[in-house]
Amino acid sequence: MNKTARPVESASGTFHITDVYPSVDGGRFPVKRIAGEPVEVWADIYRDGHDVISAALAWRHEDGGEWQHAPMTLHSDDRWTGSFVPDRPGRYAYAIEAWTDEFASWRHRFEQKQKDGADHTLDAIEGAGMLTQAQAGGPAAAAVIIRQCEIYLQTGEAGALLAPELQTAMAGSQFRRDLTRSQLFALVAERPRARCSAWYQMFPRSQGKVPGQHASFGDCIARLPDIAAMGFDVVLLAPIHPIGQTHRKGRNNAAIAQPGDPGSPYAIGAAEGGHDAVHPQLGTLDDFRAFVAACHTHGMEIALDFAVQCSPDHPWLKQHPEWFRRRPDGSMRPAEHPPQRWDDVVNPDFSCEQAGALWQALRDIVLFWVEQGVRIFRVDNPHTRPLPFWEWLIREVQRHDADVVFLAEAFVRPKLMKGLAKLGFSQSTSYFTWRTQRFELEQYLGELIGYPERDFFRPNFFVNTPDILPFHLQGGAPWMFKSRLALAATLSSNYGIYSGFELLEHAPIPGREEYADSEKYQIKVRDWNSSGNIKPYIAALNRIRRGNSALQQTAGLRFIGIEDGNLIGFVKQSADRTNVVAAIIALSPEARDVWLPLGDIQIDDRPVAAVEDLVSGERHALEWGGLRLRIDPERDPALLLRCEASREPS
Repeated sequence: MNKTARPVESASGTFHITDVYPSVDGGRFPVKRIAGEPVEVWADIYRDGHDVISAALAWRHEDGGEWQHAPMTLHSDDRWTGSFVPDRPGRYAYAIEAWTDEFASWRHRFEQKQKDGADHTLDAIEGAGMLTQAQAGGPAAAAVIIRQCEIYLQTGEAGALLAPELQTAMAGSQFRRDLTRSQLFALVAERPRARCSAWYQMFPRSQGKVPGQHASFGDCIARLPDIAAMGFDVVLLAPIHPIGQTHRKGRNNAAIAQPGDPGSPYAIGAAEGGHDAVHPQLGTLDDFRAFVAACHTHGMEIALDFAVQCSPDHPWLKQHPEWFRRRPDGSMRPAEHPPQRWDDVVNPDFSCEQAGALWQALRDIVLFWVEQGVRIFRVDNPHTRPLPFWEWLIREVQRHDADVVFLAEAFVRPKLMKGLAKLGFSQSTSYFTWRTQRFELEQYLGELIGYPERDFFRPNFFVNTPDILPFHLQGGAPWMFKSRLALAATLSSNYGIYSGFELLEHAPIPGREEYADSEKYQIKVRDWNSSGNIKPYIAALNRIRRGNSALQQTAGLRFIGIEDGNLIGFVKQSADRTNVVAAIIALSPEARDVWLPLGDIQIDDRPVAAVEDLVSGERHALEWGGLRLRIDPERDPALLLRCEASREPS
């Protein structure tokens, strides 16, 4: 033992605070939650001996201010629990504090000693002496302590020291000489959109009505009522910036563009400007702001594609040549991932000597668009840039505006995808696009809703993207499009489609999961009301999502054992346990009967008595703990049922 250590220093190791939940990598990365909702915290807390332990949660917003505290209660076997509510978006720190409740410890010992019938006057005097050492715990507590102390002094009766109200008053009025605080844990509280959103991805230049003619933001505004009617709340735009001329790509990714080919919007930058400019054929910054305002009018908001890459014509190549890497002959190194190569794109060099200035310039671009009204960004291929950059950028931007949401578009190795989420991305693309079999879906969702993934990884289930036309959609079967949509919209609280999905577009490049005549390289004008579209089906699904809080989060998911492997069944329950939705979704086109077991499902501690079909409105009572239903995928591959509780608790 260190003989020079003061008693308080010696006591600092009295308590062990372990197995803290929630935490990500031992507190290295922040836990994700939603502002205004309780954060439940658990921990094992113990010390030597038999003294009474007290514990509390301590938390505060990262901008400082006083620490706030909430009591923790003993659950069982040294497991303690408590909760706090982050009242606004932002970053928080929280910790667990533990200390010995000396008066409660005395009280417990005294009560045990009283059982032997001996005289314990000295023990009572010891307890009374503790009252004289009480510190300010508030006027009400002080009044109780003074009153009980006077009663004891006047009567000599130890019962005055055992009053329950005195124990409560002393609990907050003692010097906590062995107070121990755990390490700090990080938490980021975000706005509800980070947890629940329905995305519609589109190319602004293709929103016109004249074939081959570049659309404007005015044309985009004209499309908004149609998108809003389908129930989407996020409109994701492909890059809206000027497109380079050098090595411009032609239709179908041709190496040489023909006159009139618009090029890829991901080849960002031209004489008209770079990442902070608008393509002149779309309009002006004022036109863009008008588009943002129009989206808000329809109850939607804009998400911008943020691609950290430049065309060879980007102004930065002249203004900051030191930010780019050149080959030995002095020529600019194109973007490449052998055997792929993109001559119309060059990448900034994050290892250059001026990397700090590059980081700041990219941050300033994001903040520029935040000032224009953008609060959501889809980051293109973040895994190809340094991971510390994203952790820094997201923190910097959210310090400026805590409402900003970032989606990581990275279809890469699972641990790298999860690593990006830990660094701060609010949402992440997922492997849902390729999970088609029941066992694949159950296994994958089991991973995403388990620990620790549920505390940092929010999946966004895109059914298709401009880069991905999955093989299972290439047949164009309406039931398959509806099935994949229903799976995405109900299994995950965040999902999205790429425009054209509602029209059942499915023409691929033969043998590949890519669209023929890709919109990335040409302007594509569509008849948005063409026959066979599934817009009413999309609208119904989004309406059901908005009307049921169980579908507005991903974690409260439980799969149901259904014998038929071509069906998947599950139940989702809201956090407050008052809204429960059961679903059966077909994974093949054949009609069939199915038994749905719901006997062990609870709604606020009451068993399920009946279900309401959320599409037809029909109501069905349970018999023998379940019900038999018929599902016809050609009509509707999904049965969505709101569960109703019985009047009596189970």
